[in-house]
Amino acid sequence: MGIYLNPGNDLFEMSVNSKIYVDKSMLINMTNSALRTDNRHICISRPRRFGKSMAANMLTAYYSKGCNSTELFKNLAISQTKDFEKHLNKYNVLKFDVRGFASKVSGGKEMTEKLIKSLKRDLLKVYGNMNFSEDFSLEEMLGEIYAEHRVPFVFIIDEWDCVFRVFKNDFEGQKYYLDFLRDLLKEKEYVALDYATGIFPVKKYGEHSALNMYHEFSINDSAPYSEYMGFTENETYLLCDKYNLSFDEMKEWYNGYLIDDISIYNPQSVVLTCSRKIFSNYWTKTESFEALKVFIQLDMDGLHQSVIKMIAGEKIKVNTEKFENDMVTFKSADDVITLLIHLGYLTYSKKTGEAWIPNKEVLQEFINCIEDSNWKEVMNSIRKSDELLNATLNCNEQKVAEIIEETHRQNSSVIAYNNELSLSVTLALAYYSARKQYEIIREFPSGNGFADLTFIPRKGVDLPAMIVELKYGKSAEDAIKQIKDKNYAEKLMSLGHEILLIGINYDKESKKHACRIEKI
Repeated sequence: MGIYLNPGNDLFEMSVNSKIYVDKSMLINMTNSALRTDNRHICISRPRRFGKSMAANMLTAYYSKGCNSTELFKNLAISQTKDFEKHLNKYNVLKFDVRGFASKVSGGKEMTEKLIKSLKRDLLKVYGNMNFSEDFSLEEMLGEIYAEHRVPFVFIIDEWDCVFRVFKNDFEGQKYYLDFLRDLLKEKEYVALDYATGIFPVKKYGEHSALNMYHEFSINDSAPYSEYMGFTENETYLLCDKYNLSFDEMKEWYNGYLIDDISIYNPQSVVLTCSRKIFSNYWTKTESFEALKVFIQLDMDGLHQSVIKMIAGEKIKVNTEKFENDMVTFKSADDVITLLIHLGYLTYSKKTGEAWIPNKEVLQEFINCIEDSNWKEVMNSIRKSDELLNATLNCNEQKVAEIIEETHRQNSSVIAYNNELSLSVTLALAYYSARKQYEIIREFPSGNGFADLTFIPRKGVDLPAMIVELKYGKSAEDAIKQIKDKNYAEKLMSLGHEILLIGINYDKESKKHACRIEKI
């Protein structure tokens, strides 16, 4: 049992013995099906603190000849599968965390050479009697070992892509590292399984991809590995039930990641909430928000408008196909937004091609960033949102119109009015603080149509429900009339709350807002 060759199962044992452990062992069933096949090269990319290292430790404990993991797995789901014992502790495992090597050097080439020396040293401790020539490469050594002993290797590569995050501008070093991985893994008969984890999908240089043998499963396209990208809805619900926590509040704070139509929760934040019984920004505290601030401040056409729309609760269209899987090559706002998807600051629907801020935890990180940056107008609007909500609840029509007008004026450089949709962005931003008490739904289906904005009181909140209809170039009275004529209040009647009907119009000629509020 070495450091990298056939390590033990200690790290995974610590996870299983933890107070809170969610069984993800059926991931092994997926990797078992890929063993010794053309699908044996698997690259799983997802944000930090989403269980990448735990999965790597689990696979190591299962496949490594350096330990006996029968007892460790006997109560886990994988133990009930037919091939469980067939592959248990039967392989030579080479497991390494690239991040550990990157932290000790100044460039990609130096990191790669240090990694190669360390792996060779471990192999020589066990197979030194084979008298390898000094000029043997790592892959030649592995080939010789496999030819003599006929025990194939399982490669577990954690944080495989950190070279692109730590050495962002070392393009030659990055290419050197990619070529090393290609020579080590591609079309080698000694490879039974190659499982790499990271944040980014595989980096491609132009038309060339050194690692085109990988089957990639990223945060925005991961089927059939989607349920292993984080905690599922059911897993989170069971934890809330066990630890007597509000599932609705857990959902508001940490849900929102939509992965191949599966709702995924941030695992670290859920575990810490269950342990501490306190809802807070756990995931965002694990890394400075300076990184997010740098990216959303970039001078990319349309980027600031997209960020404001998402802070306001909107979804935006994004083309994720052009992203070059690094942290420096940005040719458009879409590239920056795609990076934020991979980093976990945004989520994405492949079906609709839209991105948005997933939950309350991450939203607070965006607010922290713009508060410390040159986004004074946006922050002024957010700070004013408490006043707007109070004015609305008090049916102060003039004050509501004044605050909405001020919000529009302050943000007109990025939210230019040309239709009711752009008006709704201003409204959503202006009512930012209302999210504490309300679930705000755009295009809420009720009666004979869709209400522009619907405010539904959260569980335990004793406030009126609100329906907001927007008009552009008409009148606030027309908006109220439409709410009544199309019976938008129909679905809200059963809630038992008072309902406010709110009509807001923007006059194109006078550039003024008008508001009408009625109670039912």
